[in-house]
Amino acid sequence: MRAVLIKDGKGPVENLYIGEVPTPSPANGQILVQIKAFGLNRMDILQRNGNYPVPSGASTVLGVEFSGIITQLGQGVSDDWADGDEVFGIAGGGAYAEYIVVNETHLIHKPSKLSWAEAASIPEVFLTAYQGIHVYGRLQKAESVLIHAAASGVGIAAIQMARAAGATNIIATASTTEKLEWLRSIPNGATHAVNYKTQDFSKEVKNITSGAGVDVVLDFVGTTHWDKNIDSLGIDGRMVIFAFMSGSAIPTADLAPILRKRLQITGSTLRSRSLEYQADLISQLKTEYLDKVSGKDGDGVIRTYIHKIFNWNDIQAAHKEMEANTNVGKIIAEIV
Repeated sequence: MRAVLIKDGKGPVENLYIGEVPTPSPANGQILVQIKAFGLNRMDILQRNGNYPVPSGASTVLGVEFSGIITQLGQGVSDDWADGDEVFGIAGGGAYAEYIVVNETHLIHKPSKLSWAEAASIPEVFLTAYQGIHVYGRLQKAESVLIHAAASGVGIAAIQMARAAGATNIIATASTTEKLEWLRSIPNGATHAVNYKTQDFSKEVKNITSGAGVDVVLDFVGTTHWDKNIDSLGIDGRMVIFAFMSGSAIPTADLAPILRKRLQITGSTLRSRSLEYQADLISQLKTEYLDKVSGKDGDGVIRTYIHKIFNWNDIQAAHKEMEANTNVGKIIAEIV
């Protein structure tokens, strides 16, 4: 089969190319899927550059989320699945390819209302947002949340989940006026938007919440946002850290507000979690949200938004698009 490979095993975007690799075969409890579309994530760039270790046993081919058609069932697979079923799902790796093998627990039947690209834009993004809003953030009705990198796929999903949870203040940060205006304009979008480059978001949070601070912070940025995140949190606040795009080291940190405000700070990963944990999370997401999700032109309470769809032959251009950090929503590649 064909797959996106990396010349020399790692390197710049120019090292990406489509080559031949063996087609995988499903083991017991696994399913072979012919991929129609896959989503790009920032971890793909890190992995391409040699800075993201692949989980043990996972394919070294890039990509963790996809949509496609079942072509072969392994032994022991339940009666829930059949050849020809349209599905989407997540994997530890291997989605930048014509075929992928995944555990049956990691697949979801694709609703007919979703296109291949829309379905591929959901798994990693929505599961990550679900962890932040519900599993670790434990956001409750009438609480407030601060969401960084809000124009990313995860950020957009988290904003809408916060709306569905009944949050009072959903404060989104991004780097441009265009992104912020868009985040407030979409159905079930942010209630407030802050430009972190030109505004002090912790001061804006205090103004919006009448000095109380937010109950939950979802952070992808790290170093540059740490002090203001701590200042933005209210009593018993929870911060969930997904990434550290500005760096992971905090040169100096005052622990006093963490103690005084009884703050809880949690790191969140998904790809490295056990198959059992991932399967349980997928089951929760299906139960609570799948019937509420549609494409951007649908009528779902929660919608998936795609920035741009690339032919996978243009995978270098797709990675450059993500590296430019100008996207609002998901970047998707279709296999043709």
